[in-house]
Amino acid sequence: MTKGFYQLTSGMLSQGRRLDVVSNNMTNLSTAGYKAETYTDRTFEEVLMSRVGNKDKSGSTVIGEESYILAPDQLYVNYTQGSLKETGLTLDFAILGDGFFAIQTDNGVEYTRSGSFCLNNAGQLYLEGHGLVLGSNGQPITLATDKIQVDGNGAIYTEDGAYQGQLGVFTFADNAQLEKGTSGLFLANGQQAQALAQPQISWKYVEESNVDMLQEMSRMLTAQRALQSGAQVLKLYDGVLTKATSELGRM
Repeated sequence: MTKGFYQLTSGMLSQGRRLDVVSNNMTNLSTAGYKAETYTDRTFEEVLMSRVGNKDKSGSTVIGEESYILAPDQLYVNYTQGSLKETGLTLDFAILGDGFFAIQTDNGVEYTRSGSFCLNNAGQLYLEGHGLVLGSNGQPITLATDKIQVDGNGAIYTEDGAYQGQLGVFTFADNAQLEKGTSGLFLANGQQAQALAQPQISWKYVEESNVDMLQEMSRMLTAQRALQSGAQVLKLYDGVLTKATSELGRM
C-alpha cells in the first residue's frame, strides 16, 4: 500500500533534478560557448504482473507490466553551434563548425567552445579561471604582444607579420561520449582528440550560448506544475493512509 509513496517521491525528486538542469541552462544564457543540457529519467525497474492461484502457483498468467520508481537516466548536451557575437577584442575567437579549444588545466587537458581568452604575465594565452590555451601542436601559445592579426584558420601573427602560433581546434569521433567536468569544461573520457589541419576561426567574435530561453521557460513551468501536483497528491495519499491505519487499528 505504501508503494505510492515511493512512486510519488521519486517523481518529485526527478522533477527537482530537471529544474536544477533548467536553472543551470538559464543561468548560463550569457556564457560564451555554453551548451544547453537536457535531463532525462527512466523507470528504475519494470516487473511483470502475474495472476497465480492461492495454493497452486504453477499456472501463473501474465496480465501486464508495472513500473516502479523513477531514476536518473542521462544528461544530454546539445552541441549545436550558437550564434556568433562580434566583440572587437583581439583575443576573442569563435570556432565555425565542429571542434573545441584545448585548455591545459590543473586536472589535465579539458575542452571548451569558449574562445574569450586573455594573456597572463608570462605572455601565454589562457582561459580565465581554467588554464592555458593549447596550440595545434599541443603546447601552450605564447604571444609577444596582444596587438595581433589572425587569419581564418587560426594562425596568429604580430602586426608586422611575425608568426606567433596556431590555435588548436580539436575534434572527437563522438561528441556524445564527452563528459562535462565540474569546471564546466569537457573531458575526453577516453577518446583521442584530433587536431584539425585547417580549422575555421572567426577572429574578434565569440560563440554565444545555444540555450533557447523560451524552451527553458516552458520546461521550467512544466516541471514546477508536475512537482506541485505530486506534492498535493502525496498529502492526499498520506491522509488516506493515516485514516486507514487509525480506523483499522480500532477495529
